[in-house]
Amino acid sequence: MTQRSRNAVSEVPLSSVQAGPGSSWLDRLHEAIQRSQAFWLGQQKPEGYWIGELIVDVTLVADMVAFHHWDRSVDPAWQRKAVRHIFDKQLPDGGWNIYHGGPAEVNATIKAYLALKLAGIPPTHPRMLKAREVARSLGGVPRMNTFSKLYLALLGLFPWKYVPTIPCEVLLLGKWFRVNFWDMSNWTRAMLVPLAIINHFRPTRPCGVDLDELYPEGFHERDLRLPRDPDWFTWRNFFLLLDKVHKFAELWVRLGIHPFRRRALRKAEQWMLERFEGSDGLGAIFPAMLNSLIALKALGYPDDHPEVIRARRHLKELEHETADSVRIEPCLSPVWDTAIVTIALRESGIPEDHPAVVRAVDWLLDREIRFRGDWQHKNPAPVEPSGWAFEFNNKWNPDVDDTAMVLLALRQVPTRDPARRDAAFRRGLNWMLTFQCRDGGWAAFDKDCTNNILEKVPFADHNAMLDPECADITARVLEVMGREGYSLDHPQVRRAVAWLRSQQEADGSWYGRWGVNYIYGTWQVLRGLHALKMDMNQPWLLRARDWLESVQHEDGGWGERCNTYDDPVFKGQGPSTASQTAWAVMALCTFGDPHRPSLRAGVEYLLRTQNLDGTWTEEETTGTGFPKVFYLKYDSYRNAWPLLALATYRKLLRGEY
Repeated sequence: MTQRSRNAVSEVPLSSVQAGPGSSWLDRLHEAIQRSQAFWLGQQKPEGYWIGELIVDVTLVADMVAFHHWDRSVDPAWQRKAVRHIFDKQLPDGGWNIYHGGPAEVNATIKAYLALKLAGIPPTHPRMLKAREVARSLGGVPRMNTFSKLYLALLGLFPWKYVPTIPCEVLLLGKWFRVNFWDMSNWTRAMLVPLAIINHFRPTRPCGVDLDELYPEGFHERDLRLPRDPDWFTWRNFFLLLDKVHKFAELWVRLGIHPFRRRALRKAEQWMLERFEGSDGLGAIFPAMLNSLIALKALGYPDDHPEVIRARRHLKELEHETADSVRIEPCLSPVWDTAIVTIALRESGIPEDHPAVVRAVDWLLDREIRFRGDWQHKNPAPVEPSGWAFEFNNKWNPDVDDTAMVLLALRQVPTRDPARRDAAFRRGLNWMLTFQCRDGGWAAFDKDCTNNILEKVPFADHNAMLDPECADITARVLEVMGREGYSLDHPQVRRAVAWLRSQQEADGSWYGRWGVNYIYGTWQVLRGLHALKMDMNQPWLLRARDWLESVQHEDGGWGERCNTYDDPVFKGQGPSTASQTAWAVMALCTFGDPHRPSLRAGVEYLLRTQNLDGTWTEEETTGTGFPKVFYLKYDSYRNAWPLLALATYRKLLRGEY
């Protein structure tokens, strides 16, 4: 063990770290599990699901303030609550961040500043002056990303000629074209189609404010245009040149001369309307939902049109409005949360016929998506449609990660209708396995969505154009396969393991795409390989264990912040959290030694920090939306993963893991 790990263990108040757990300590373990079980059983909704809030930065609330001013639909009472929420999240230096404990970020800071200004907060207000200086120090409006600039352009606060063109014609390009619509990630498609409609109409509505003070060099072209690469020919420079061609073509559109625009615009509208069906808003995610509402209004849909009413309702469902504040979730997570809690309850000893578990599984079975959605364009395999989505309703976009987690839950509960459960499980498993990418890994929504030329497109600065395979999802799929008895010799398993080995960092860790970050990735890989009954004493796996122990904190816990996505030098650094400690504990359990000091210290951290009501307190952001751009705090994580970790450790003590 490293010196850091030895220090961690030396401070743990245990008299039997080396000798094994004593009876009083085991009693504490059992009691902690029971408290957590009781908490979760009390949180289940009558329908059978569990759901935790997705807590994010202020940008969603700020975007809605800006939208209401653009839409001339400001509710003064709601706006006062939004202002309070934005002020509550302001950092001492005057800016706003995108994850807990992080530095001020330019998009969040300017969006918050604009929302406050639109709400009538004078620019001479002391907190506005501090925000202004932070925004300017970060580069001001010119350093915002493309989608943020487009929102400003709608309010007349940024010149349209410097916003990269998003042409509707992209929907007309077939898969034969090197850069086409279906090569973009699932979430980008949902955001892009309404933005293409907005880009055509450019429905600018000035709102009586300006942001001149946030343009450090004024409106000079050299500061507003997108910078070219220094080399003469690169893909980025090619697309910047193409953007100029698009802008020239837009002049002809204004004159009514464009052979494909009317057809492309009609197809974009049809695509958007079609995907409203069976979903809680377009893509069931806030950016696409807000964009689609603006697009509907740009197309001329009146406020009393059913589609406009429905779009507004779905956006409202994401809001949490209290007596004096309002906050907004980016989407809802009932399927994901229900699957995780169901697994944790079963692993911790809740019987398979417990009413709460049976209700949860019945609810999950009702959520299976028997529809051939947008995934078929990248994965035309002749498989029976199946899969699960993250949200309540999102039939066009089931995903591999949620499907894998649901399968792990289903396999533990026969339910009142085993035949139905077994049929859904087999369909979901077969569907999921067809998504293995050429390299051997699995991604979130699509198969082989890795055309990196798309990252050079001018509007690709939201860091989410692609949906590449990742270690955490690949390993979760392997966990399902392992628990179903697939061997290490199975062709898909062999390819996946080889891909995971190629992705291992030199220090032994793995990058975590959907959770923060290397602790998440390393835990899931080790858990997945253990489920396959792999020999965990191989040197490459022991390096992963040693890395986890090297970043264990002196309090026995683990923690890591989102800045690891900006620079991996920060790996494993950050305040200890219940969720990340739980991941590390489960990872160490895969090596089979329940008395290992680092593992005992991690379990002790979880026991020591549990609240009397069975919960854990956690402020840090441990969920990932789009690395470097958008992060989420899954409020369920702080309570679900520790229960699963303690249950896994108890099974290890009993020789059952």
